[in-house]
Amino acid sequence: MLYSPFYNPQKSYEENFEYGPFGIFSDKEEFNNGKHTPYDFFGFKIYSPFGIPAGPLINSNFCKSAFQKGFDICVYKTVRSSFFPCHPYPNVLSVKVEGDLTYEKTQNKLVADDSYSEPISITNSFGVPSKDPIFWQEDVRKAISYARSGQVLVLSFMGTVRENQTPEEFIADYKLAAKLSKETGAKVLETNLSCPNIGNEGLVCYDLNITEKICEAIKKEIGNIPLILKVGYYKDYEDVKKISEIADKYAEGIAAINTIPAEVIKKDGHQALPGINRSQSGICGASIKWAGIDMVKKLNKARKELGTNFKIIGVGGVMTSDDFFEYRNAGADFVMSATGAMWNPYLARDIKERLI
Repeated sequence: MLYSPFYNPQKSYEENFEYGPFGIFSDKEEFNNGKHTPYDFFGFKIYSPFGIPAGPLINSNFCKSAFQKGFDICVYKTVRSSFFPCHPYPNVLSVKVEGDLTYEKTQNKLVADDSYSEPISITNSFGVPSKDPIFWQEDVRKAISYARSGQVLVLSFMGTVRENQTPEEFIADYKLAAKLSKETGAKVLETNLSCPNIGNEGLVCYDLNITEKICEAIKKEIGNIPLILKVGYYKDYEDVKKISEIADKYAEGIAAINTIPAEVIKKDGHQALPGINRSQSGICGASIKWAGIDMVKKLNKARKELGTNFKIIGVGGVMTSDDFFEYRNAGADFVMSATGAMWNPYLARDIKERLI
């Protein structure tokens, strides 16, 4: 069942930031968790191994509402070392996908509009906007204070691609963002590696050499604070083994996946999202669950083969409590939902009722 989403696609990012969250997330009613916290999240006891990944929780007000609704792991939307603007409106549209969004299907154009129906898949095109650190550091501290007993706030951060940038400068910016993030007092940090590399040659996580250098620099900066690596989907199992080896050296967890890119158009054939370099956009929701599940299975296999003990956070297409348990059965230690949580504010409650 689809409810009014807590991030309103009919409003701009700025309007959502100032006036959101919306729908049931705005009613301030709190889900009663009880006192039992049987799950360990990187050393912190939590009520359930379920939460919301970096993306829809765009500020402390959204995080507060998510905690109130029983989402016990909340990831504050990815921040940068300096201000970065949001892509033009619209930023979220419904996309029409029959079944799984396989890589073969991404070779065709997907039709997008503002009509949302189940099974829901959306395009998500924000460009990872960020306020200035002086703003987001204070707002993250507020978000941390809203976590109740048995809940954890995770802060996501990334480096910024700039014109004529050297690899060393790119790595240094990741390190600076890590330093600024550490200063907030966040108990767990996540570095977003599922974003463009220098020169827009693909996602950072697909360049495993620079990924390792970034992770090494970050870990030197943050010390013993638990670190999660957010990555995209790897087709090649050898790449999964390599990112697993990197995680074993420098991180405590891997979160996968982010989105699957595809070209999105309006019914009339024109580009759906206005602006340069926006013909392709990340797709998330029900149609990418297959990829998230597949990545969890690959990571679990690599973890066993390598004898490592990093945690796996499964993300992608978690729309129902059944999806949550499918991820857990595939080997995920923790599970997160963005699109599913946006349109179902009771998803955490539904899952907890089955965990009892």
